[in-house]
Amino acid sequence: MTDLPRICELVPHAGPMLLLDRVLEVGDDYLVSEVVVRKDGLFDEAGRVAAFLGMEYMAQTISAFSGWQARQQGERVKVGYLLGTRRFTTNVGDFACGDVLRVTARRVVQDSVGMAAFDCMVEGELAMQSATLSVYEPAGRAA
Repeated sequence: MTDLPRICELVPHAGPMLLLDRVLEVGDDYLVSEVVVRKDGLFDEAGRVAAFLGMEYMAQTISAFSGWQARQQGERVKVGYLLGTRRFTTNVGDFACGDVLRVTARRVVQDSVGMAAFDCMVEGELAMQSATLSVYEPAGRAA
């Protein structure tokens, strides 16, 4: 797909809280984003960012997927909520600032009232994380 939107058009975060850099790929049930781990004083400590921030990278990738779907239906981007994380695994304790990460969120189930689960991965040159995230997007809550 060549006509991918800017990440800021899909995720209802702004400024330093928008952690993703761009959309790499999107399909009917998944989205792949890219993150360049940044040194901005918000999450980094001595040039490193704690590995648990990978869960936020995953959650924002899910948000981008939801935003993509909304745009495809002519709707506004909605605010969603991370409800929980299952089976989070990581092979690293932190990421180095400047690391380039590929984040994949693949929808595995979604119900009619806004609950969904996504299998997610964060992959870098040395890093590998995975988790299943449960999310909720209330109907009618546009950002």
